[in-house]
Amino acid sequence: MANPFALFDEWLAEARASEPNDPEAIALATAGSDGSPSVRIVLLKGHGPEGFIFYTNDESAKGEQIAGNPRAALLFHWKSLRRQVRVEGLVERVPDRDADAYFATRSRDSQLGAWASDQSRSLENREIFEARYDDARRQFDGQDVPRPPHWGGYRVIPERIEFWVDRPHRLHERRLFVRDGDSWSEGLLYP
Repeated sequence: MANPFALFDEWLAEARASEPNDPEAIALATAGSDGSPSVRIVLLKGHGPEGFIFYTNDESAKGEQIAGNPRAALLFHWKSLRRQVRVEGLVERVPDRDADAYFATRSRDSQLGAWASDQSRSLENREIFEARYDDARRQFDGQDVPRPPHWGGYRVIPERIEFWVDRPHRLHERRLFVRDGDSWSEGLLYP
């Protein structure tokens, strides 16, 4: 039976051993309700047969795009291994308890930054953001920093997962897994 998740786990373990920086970095592509595409790098914070998880400000550009068009594509590019993994699927929110648990593991500075930032909005000058950060630091002085209500997690539920391997002369190897209900079919694609 085809199992793209076992292969992904193997590849991610190899990337963690060989990539000099952020093997969990992924390009996240979304599109607004008008169809305009946008892509940015986020960090993978969980994965398994249920999907691939990342966290963000719900009021950011990506949060708003996901709200209007809950589909996304992910791309892992591990240059040191000359491999890529492409994922396409629906996006859903992770439960608040999971977002709370992850938020509690972030550094205090990152937690305070989540309160201070109007992510993706125009910023007149850096001093305004730094003042908001200082305000958050004072507000939560001596206590745990709770997860902001506008901040949470998303899971990309894969419908397609492609494993790409670089080969000489651009004769690359491409393995495609496609979800069919509770199972997966596997095939090859031309380079």
